Amino acid sequence: MTDITTSIERVSGLKMGNQLRGLRRCPHCSIADPTMVRVWASEGPVPRRDGGMPLHWGTYICVSCGSAIAAYGSDGGNEFYVPEIFPPPKQAHGDVPDIARKFLQQAMDTLHSPDAAAVMAGSAVDAMLKHIGYENGTLYQRIDKALADNVLTKGMADWAHWVRLGSNRPRHADKDTPHVSPEDAKQSVEFAEALANFLHVLTARIDRGIKAASGVAP
Repeated sequence: MTDITTSIERVSGLKMGNQLRGLRRCPHCSIADPTMVRVWASEGPVPRRDGGMPLHWGTYICVSCGSAIAAYGSDGGNEFYVPEIFPPPKQAHGDVPDIARKFLQQAMDTLHSPDAAAVMAGSAVDAMLKHIGYENGTLYQRIDKALADNVLTKGMADWAHWVRLGSNRPRHADKDTPHVSPEDAKQSVEFAEALANFLHVLTARIDRGIKAASGVAP
């Protein structure tokens, strides 16, 4: 379970004002302080066969993007306390280096502003390559050098160049195509996250596993 701490008003039926409250960003469009309106709720707590506590479930719609999330909670008297929602809010992994992680989190948080998200995704890729030693030359040159060194596969390098070009368009106010579409921004952020998982998260997980297997404290 994640440590999301949000709450929903305890209301009955379809009473107006029944919303998911306390959510920092919509997990779909990343807009801040989203208005999440309930469109469905379970009729009381849902029984479980594993002996666990029955939980109340609800489905909510973001009024900004129209996407749905599911939430469950336990009865806390005047409120239902919601420990987790699905899908969860986007969060850059803690194993990603600090500078790259901040860029990546900003990219995730600005998906509702595609140009900003694309620029931050490009900066995240740039920072990740610098962290592993590719500091000299342009980003174009460093991506090709990482490919030549077999740090990146051909497909990953091609995608990194695509993210680089996408981030350059709004950054340099390209005359013909200055703006990035929401779909392209989403793909840029997804690649930046995938690259972070490949270069940093997976590596850190493997290192911890090896140390644990050999009895070495992490």
